[in-house]
Amino acid sequence: MKILVLHGPNLNLFGRREPHIYGTMTLAEINAKLTALSQDLGVELDIMQSNHEGDLVDKLHENIDSASGALLNPAGLTQFGVSLHDAIKAMPFPVLEIHMSNIAAREEWRSHSIISPAVKATIQGLGWRSYTMGLRAVTELAKEASAAKA
Repeated sequence: MKILVLHGPNLNLFGRREPHIYGTMTLAEINAKLTALSQDLGVELDIMQSNHEGDLVDKLHENIDSASGALLNPAGLTQFGVSLHDAIKAMPFPVLEIHMSNIAAREEWRSHSIISPAVKATIQGLGWRSYTMGLRAVTELAKEASAAKA
């Protein structure tokens, strides 16, 4: 069972970018936590970060028939990522939207997500734990979907 983990624009700067909002953990450290958890859950991860919306869309397309689920932190694409929204809607597997901060508690313009209507659920405001909670949830959803098909 393969789960995609997609990190959007500027998330490669975790640990350096606004640590008062995002904390001091780096993207590599978050990915290491996810990798360790994936081993406990018995799933394979395919992790990528891109500052370009098309790369994230392409990754979803490439895995339409091979992934069982996805975690996506759309970052700066949250409010305007129309092509990302459309790609998510085309996926036959659950996609969860992940945010380290609570976007509803930040600047007003951040509180609306164009991505949210396309995903199964959103997990936010838990710092790096948003990712680990998301991985647990998407793994359960994927296993349930697989069992229902059997």
